[in-house]
Amino acid sequence: MLVPAEHGGWAFLAEAIVLGLLVACSTAGLLLAAAAVSAFLACQPLRLFLSDRRRSRRYARTVVAERAFAACAVTGALALAGAVLLARGPALLALGLAAPLAASALALDLARRSRELAAELAAALALAAVAPAIALAGGRAVGPALGLWLILAARIVPSVLYVRVRLRMERGEPAAIAPALGAHAVALAGALSLASRGLVPWLGAGAIALLGLRAAYGLSRLRPRLTTRQLGVSEVVFGALAVLAIAAGVAFRL
Repeated sequence: MLVPAEHGGWAFLAEAIVLGLLVACSTAGLLLAAAAVSAFLACQPLRLFLSDRRRSRRYARTVVAERAFAACAVTGALALAGAVLLARGPALLALGLAAPLAASALALDLARRSRELAAELAAALALAAVAPAIALAGGRAVGPALGLWLILAARIVPSVLYVRVRLRMERGEPAAIAPALGAHAVALAGALSLASRGLVPWLGAGAIALLGLRAAYGLSRLRPRLTTRQLGVSEVVFGALAVLAIAAGVAFRL
């Protein structure tokens, strides 16, 4: 009841944490990861007890939710404070840039609008900021660190659009595929531009190209039928491949 059920959110958070730690593992980075997980876990109990308060109700779950939120908040604050003290770079820069996105996502979530496209994108992009924050904490330069956020954005935005369209197609509902495919094309162009400037590795751009091919096939008449669970698992696999490609590209300068 108190653990967020947003499997996509967990996947995006895991991708950001793993990428950040693969690129620049450090004690500060591990503490930032702990703070990010604590913040993510705090959302569900916050939603629960605020919902009960709005209705002027107080149940046993309300007390549990309040205590769970307090525990997550304290744990997250302590982890963040430790990360700032041990960081070898401006880790708070990335978190500060992501704060408006996180605030927007939280506001929409508390308003019971978390399934809207704007809410999903804001939440996913805010979670992706954990990667550059960890990289900065580990001593990476600002440009390449923020490049991790941009390449994750190029992975996230088109993928969210693709999954939404694919789910509609699997349910036999009308679906416009052009925006999803167009978003992949724009993401690839952006990734190639970033790679040419040395902000992201070329392998990262290659991962975005792979995702584009996945979308073209997945939205074509040749696509296999997939359940929601199967589609989710396949997206986790593609996300993991993208993260490994980006990390390998950074490590080997490819």
